[in-house]
Amino acid sequence: MSDLMDKYSCGEFFDELVDSEGQCRVASGRLISYLQDLPPDELEKRRQAAEATIQDMGISFTVYTDEGNIDRAWPFDIVPRTIDADDWAVAEKGLKQRLTALNRFIDDLYHDQNCIKDGVIPAHIIRDSKNFRPECVGVSPPFGVWAHICGTDLVRADDGAFYVLEDNLRVPSGVSYMLENRAITKRVLPELFENDDILPVDSYTSELFNTLKALSPRAVRRPEIVVLTPGIYNSAYFEHAYLAQQMGAELVEGGDLYVGEDECVYMKTIFGPERVDVIYRRIDDLFLDPEVFDKDSMLGVPGLMRAWKAGNVALANAPGAGVADDKVVYAYVPALIRYYLNEEPILPNVETFLCEDKEQREYVLANLDKLVVKPANESGGYGMLVGPHSTKEEQDQFAKLITENPRNYIGQPTLKLSTAPTLVEPGKLEPRHLDLRPFILQSKKTYVTTGGLTRVALKKGSLVVNSSQGGGSKDTWIVKTKGAK
Repeated sequence: MSDLMDKYSCGEFFDELVDSEGQCRVASGRLISYLQDLPPDELEKRRQAAEATIQDMGISFTVYTDEGNIDRAWPFDIVPRTIDADDWAVAEKGLKQRLTALNRFIDDLYHDQNCIKDGVIPAHIIRDSKNFRPECVGVSPPFGVWAHICGTDLVRADDGAFYVLEDNLRVPSGVSYMLENRAITKRVLPELFENDDILPVDSYTSELFNTLKALSPRAVRRPEIVVLTPGIYNSAYFEHAYLAQQMGAELVEGGDLYVGEDECVYMKTIFGPERVDVIYRRIDDLFLDPEVFDKDSMLGVPGLMRAWKAGNVALANAPGAGVADDKVVYAYVPALIRYYLNEEPILPNVETFLCEDKEQREYVLANLDKLVVKPANESGGYGMLVGPHSTKEEQDQFAKLITENPRNYIGQPTLKLSTAPTLVEPGKLEPRHLDLRPFILQSKKTYVTTGGLTRVALKKGSLVVNSSQGGGSKDTWIVKTKGAK
């Protein structure tokens, strides 16, 4: 290999581009051969071109800090991640299976609760859930689907297999960055896209539009679809605007909508009121409707829940879908798949210890220096303890939190997350840990993105990949290899 790769070593971890002997994996062969032939100074020029593209396109995200909100350019690594198409076909099937079971579970909870009656999940888990909405009991959304857009986080461990780390069914974000990563990579490494070995990702927005269109309560050729955003100060506002533009939908804030006397939702326009059929909402349940939830919310629309319950507007994702977003519920998903689908789970969970269980809690408390501890409903990498990288003071703090509210915490082993080569300085590649967030759409049919958003821990040795915690991103290639089906 060239100087760029000859000192590259993934150590004890499963590397997705090279094996333990330093030989390229089949799916990464063409990419690594290209990198070998590319002078290091040329690769640095391409990296700088990628940074300039990000600045020109205004691709950014917001980090919330004590000092205020900081808008930052999207952190991007130029070296793509490669996954064999045959491996991905199995993961795709597992993702469809998982979301189908989760939607049946949510629908069951708001109707007969057979899963509780049959002992599949304890009643108190749902009773104590922060995201179970009694206001949604008895509602039947189209196709029985509550979570229309799901971002499921996958990791690969040292055996190379995919594991589900968590499900995000409230307002999952990141898909715009997946699409922009591909656009940037095509611009700076165009030679690698000269054949069709790399599967495309650009059908997502049309698939999203079709998913939302199928939910319309009116049988019209082109229903009115809007993206409801909290506004420009939200960390994912770039994505809200991007998806609205790509779908040809209106980007609206709560004040742009109102509910009429006929319990239909209308959008204010310069031509007068226009009825809205589908709302792709990017705000949390509690801010949706001040008549029902947070009465001080300025982000939502008064009467929106009445219109939704009357069947006059579709909401994606539906209120209440977050009950399956709970990391404690996550531990029961394999059992829920068996219960609702009578199938074995295709994608395994990571081993999980429930702190509400006395015996499992004692194990977690005794091994805080070895485990990852997560709160049930936080996101973005906040509020968690990574045991091996924590201090004794942090461990003592979490022991107190767990003891005070055991229902709110789970423990998981510290996984040996897979790595991939990452450009850390001109002419130097080092392994960095990563995860993957594919996006699954479900309404009349189910669709899975080709790969997803790869997030990479840019800090050496770090296991935290969230951009808000110092992580970055890569393009994800699903590669057809010889003999691929």
